[in-house]
Amino acid sequence: MAGTDTLRIETFALTALDIAAVDPAALHALSVGVRWPHRAEDWRMLIAAGRGIAARDEIGRLIGTAMWFPYSEAFATVGMVITSPRLQAQGAGRWLMEQALAALGGRALGLNATRAARRLYRSLGFADEATVYQCQGTAVRPEAAPPPPGTVLRAAEPADLDALVRLDAQAFGTPRSVLLPRLLAVSSGTVLLRAGRVEAFALCRPFGRGHVIGPLVAVCDADAVAVARPHVAARAGCFLRLDTRQRTGAFRAFVLGSGMPVHDTVTTMSRGRPWPVRGGASGGMPATYALTSQALG
Repeated sequence: MAGTDTLRIETFALTALDIAAVDPAALHALSVGVRWPHRAEDWRMLIAAGRGIAARDEIGRLIGTAMWFPYSEAFATVGMVITSPRLQAQGAGRWLMEQALAALGGRALGLNATRAARRLYRSLGFADEATVYQCQGTAVRPEAAPPPPGTVLRAAEPADLDALVRLDAQAFGTPRSVLLPRLLAVSSGTVLLRAGRVEAFALCRPFGRGHVIGPLVAVCDADAVAVARPHVAARAGCFLRLDTRQRTGAFRAFVLGSGMPVHDTVTTMSRGRPWPVRGGASGGMPATYALTSQALG
C-alpha cells in the first residue's frame, strides 16, 4: 500500500492530496473533531514550515492528515497525523503514515505519539524514547526573582537568531535554520547571557486556546526558569501551555507552580537513530526544556 495515493475502506475510497491545497478552515474543523487545539492560524504556520498530505473521500470530505518536517537530509519529525474517528480502526492512519514514510525516504525520524497511536508507530519501527508532559492552565504570576548570578536576562532580538539556531541545534540534534526565523517572527522571546554569550532562550507565541512557551533551551534548571519566568508573568490570568520532558527538578516545579498542571502525556519515539531527549544538568550541554510543539519537536 505504501506509495499509493488511493485507499479503499469498505465503501470509502480515500484519495491523498497536498495539504497545502486544503483550506486551513477545513483542517481546523478536522482537528476540532479529535479535540486537538490547533486554530486555522496554527495550521497555516505548520504548512509553511513543512509538508504533508490530506485524505478526502469520494464526496470531498476531509477525513485525515499527516505532516512531516524535514529539517535536514538526515532527520525529520512527523506530526499532525489525524484520522476521522469513524475510520481510525480501519487502516486510514497506517495508510497516511505509509505515505509520509515513502516521501521521507531514508531519513531518521522522530515523533510524539498519543497513547492511541503508539501501537501503530511501534508496528512501523518506532521505539519509545521519553515521556512528554503537556502542562497547561491559567497562568499564575510567579514571584519576581533575579536571574542566576553572573547572567543578564533581556528580550530576544533579531540579531540573536544565529545564537538561537546554534543552541537549538545542540539540544535538538539537528539545525532548524528555516524554522527558528519563522518562530522568532511570531513570538516574544527572552535570552539569558553569561559572559556576553547567549546560553538560554525561550520563545512564546499564540497557539490554540492562548499561548505556548517553546522552544525553551537551557543548560540547567536555573537558566530555564529564568527565561520562562517573564513569559509566565506576561500571561498571568490567561491560558498558557508548555510541553516538557522534565520529570523532576526545579524547572518542573516552577511550571506546575505557575498554574500549568499536567493535562496529558505523549511519548517521544524515534526511528533510524535515537533522538536526543536528555533533560537538564546534562554535563553543561544545552537541553530542550520545552518543545516547540508536539509536531515540530
